[in-house]
Amino acid sequence: MSLPQQIEFGVFTFGEVSATSNNSLITNPKARLREIIDLAKIADQAGIGVFGVGEHHRRDFAISSPPVVLSAIAEATDQIKLTSSVTVLSTSDPVKVYEDFATLDLISDGRAEITAGRGAYIESFPLFGYELSDYEELFEEKLDLLTQILRNETLEWSGKFRSALSSAGIYPRATSPDLPLWLAVGGTPASVVRAARFGLPLYFAILSNPKGFIELANLYRSALERFGTKSSQSRIGVSSHFYVEETSQGARDTFFPHYSQYIGQNMPGARRGNLPRANYESWLSPAGALMVGSPEEITEKILWEIEILGHTRFLAQIGLGGLPFKETARSIEILATDVLPQVNKFAQTKS
Repeated sequence: MSLPQQIEFGVFTFGEVSATSNNSLITNPKARLREIIDLAKIADQAGIGVFGVGEHHRRDFAISSPPVVLSAIAEATDQIKLTSSVTVLSTSDPVKVYEDFATLDLISDGRAEITAGRGAYIESFPLFGYELSDYEELFEEKLDLLTQILRNETLEWSGKFRSALSSAGIYPRATSPDLPLWLAVGGTPASVVRAARFGLPLYFAILSNPKGFIELANLYRSALERFGTKSSQSRIGVSSHFYVEETSQGARDTFFPHYSQYIGQNMPGARRGNLPRANYESWLSPAGALMVGSPEEITEKILWEIEILGHTRFLAQIGLGGLPFKETARSIEILATDVLPQVNKFAQTKS
């Protein structure tokens, strides 16, 4: 597969406050939120294209309302696109989701995006009065409503899980009628086909063997053709756990204790203890999912994934496991100055 000419780079965070083994917090939510705004400013000034924040409703994460945090970031930045990563659509009201992101779009002068997903964490279901048994139906119905709101200022709509809408106007409207909506998928064929059926660009969260996503990327493209979707909408993004330092060994050693804790304590269903070093090293292989190493290593791995998957956007998940602000900020700067230009230079020569 030929490489695309231009790759868009972004970073995102869930805003971990990282509970330790004795259930205390490494940092408090107020401090973490201030750090996130500062990291977004660094990313914007460095020339990174996208900044995202995720939605969680747990003690170990500081962000429960992405559009509120992104609105604060909008006032502190100038160019960078602002996205959720993700909005848990299954337990959200699509009307309110659109209104919140349209407001963000107006505040940021057209920089807002929505990334919708079902979410790997399930705490929002009981919190907002939804049943896990309705997991699939909820997402399908709410995605249908959100896509209709994006395309129509007023609409008629009825479904199973919320009251019907009759000649309902949804306001304010975003700066552009094409407020971007991406779909985050967990790697199942049904999710990929759903993205194609709704005509939406999608993200793959690459947390396992990247080669396992080749078939899914091909399925997405073939499904887009089957549903008659415009080729301009056939966009794939990839997200990965990420840390870069000047040297390979330095990056591995700095990141390991934080990442080991994150896998053991913050990931969904994490009750198996911290990640052993041997497992961590295996995930760092050239064909592994984990993006940790020197700029040269990261560049090579990103280019290899682009070659096999053909995506046009790469999002790096930063600050995992309570990684200190200084190291996280430096990692963003290296991504912008040493990785991004090399990836795009090589892609342009090979496209």
